[in-house]
Amino acid sequence: MSGHSKWSTIKRKKGAADAKRGKIFSRLSKDISLAAKAGGGDPDMNPKLRTVLLKARSENMPADNIDRAIKKGTGELPGVVYEEFVYEGYAPHGIAVVVEVTTDNKNRAASEVRSTFSKNGGNLGGAGSVAFMFQRNGQFIISRDKTDEETLMDVTIDAGAEDLKIEDEYFEVLAPLTEFDNVSQALAQAGIIPDNAELAYLPESLTPIANSEDAKQVMRLIDALDDLDDVQNVFHNADIPVDFLEVE
Repeated sequence: MSGHSKWSTIKRKKGAADAKRGKIFSRLSKDISLAAKAGGGDPDMNPKLRTVLLKARSENMPADNIDRAIKKGTGELPGVVYEEFVYEGYAPHGIAVVVEVTTDNKNRAASEVRSTFSKNGGNLGGAGSVAFMFQRNGQFIISRDKTDEETLMDVTIDAGAEDLKIEDEYFEVLAPLTEFDNVSQALAQAGIIPDNAELAYLPESLTPIANSEDAKQVMRLIDALDDLDDVQNVFHNADIPVDFLEVE
């Protein structure tokens, strides 16, 4: 179990993501507003807001944008009302996909997600059609130049993390949902800022992709879903070698 293929995709798209900085901030603004609406605008009293702000700061989101999003969530500033939804389906070659959506128009979001699956060789399923293939976990990705294995293990395991995976370029820390905030705070107190921190759908097992052409078909759908304005996150269980991701 891992999020390795997902993180490879994130790294692969880093240049494109930088070009779409506005969209990243838009997504974060939605998350911040929702968190503030649900638990108030004080991050010291709102664990979900603390988590989103950690991610916002890792993306260098301007403080004014953050403050405005919080005030929209608490009602101090006018703003649209967002709802969160999860869609499930299959990409080509039997790859399971989970899509997290935050939207002010459920009908529009559902139509766009369904159409995107259809146009890119996938199939949108019903609730529960693939979710059983994933486990909901806290996931922290931390570049290896930010800390060392022993320090990271001491900080995170003591805070409630259940696993630490070591990759060539980064560490992956996994934590139960109930311990996500504890691990977040422990990392912050240790001065270790994750490259990515989220409540993720991590696959119980990965489905191998046989060749670069199949990889392109899968990633065409994943990228198209990720490009939708209402989509916050896309998770999948494809095991795609980095070499395939680099083939254009």
